[in-house]
Amino acid sequence: MASIRDIKRRRDSISSTEQITKAMKLISTVKLQKSRAKAEASKPYYDMMYDTINSMLSKSGTIEHKYLKAGDSNRKAVIVITSNRGLAGGYNNNIAKLVQQDERLEAELTDIYAIGRKGKEALGRKGYNIVQDYSEVINEPLYRDASDITMELLDAFGQNRIGEIYLVYTSFKNTVTQIPTIKKLLPVEMTEGSDHADLALMNYEPNEDEVLDSIIPKYMSSLIYGALLEAVASENGARMTAMDSATNNAEEMIEELGLIYNRARQGSITQELTEIIAGANAIS
Repeated sequence: MASIRDIKRRRDSISSTEQITKAMKLISTVKLQKSRAKAEASKPYYDMMYDTINSMLSKSGTIEHKYLKAGDSNRKAVIVITSNRGLAGGYNNNIAKLVQQDERLEAELTDIYAIGRKGKEALGRKGYNIVQDYSEVINEPLYRDASDITMELLDAFGQNRIGEIYLVYTSFKNTVTQIPTIKKLLPVEMTEGSDHADLALMNYEPNEDEVLDSIIPKYMSSLIYGALLEAVASENGARMTAMDSATNNAEEMIEELGLIYNRARQGSITQELTEIIAGANAIS
């Protein structure tokens, strides 16, 4: 059995950890409120952009455009959004697993454009090719960041270095629920079950190529920026939940160690009394 000193030292250590996790929970709670408000305020716009593009394509008939068909390359680009820090439960691991388990994304044929060090490190260890590291972007996402990433990927797509582009991030549902999500950005595809296909055909001015050349990059930038906002909210929600759980576990351990400490202390006192009584009896 551990000595009283060892039990007290362990209890003090856990108590210090509890103070840290409690502070981290409070910080994550404040950050979550801000990031959640920004993500929820922006979400209707990005959802509408996604629906609008699908509506346009479903009413366009057959269009031959570079952004609507896979490139000649068999390589796939994946924008992977994770965090720069850990202590967020399964937040980062769930994204890495989603990439690894997707049959379309074979490690030897997949280029990773990492936003967040944790995803870059996890997938790098699994043999994925890390082409770009945009880890600083996740600290304070801006639409300009999403636009710059879009332009770089479209350039690679246009030069046939990649044939398809995917986006992997964590969708924010609520404080305790975050959903790892994968979306195909290019070639743009109409979602299944669209109810727009039977409507009148879309007319483009001046022509369909110029319109799609202009709107598809904005569409991609919007989806990437929306994913960044949701990812930040999800990260803070996951970290808050993880720190809350860690704090509760620490409290339970401190309580349990308190009982063990009291039993050990009582046993020590009882032993000392027994020795004193035995010594007194021996003298008398």
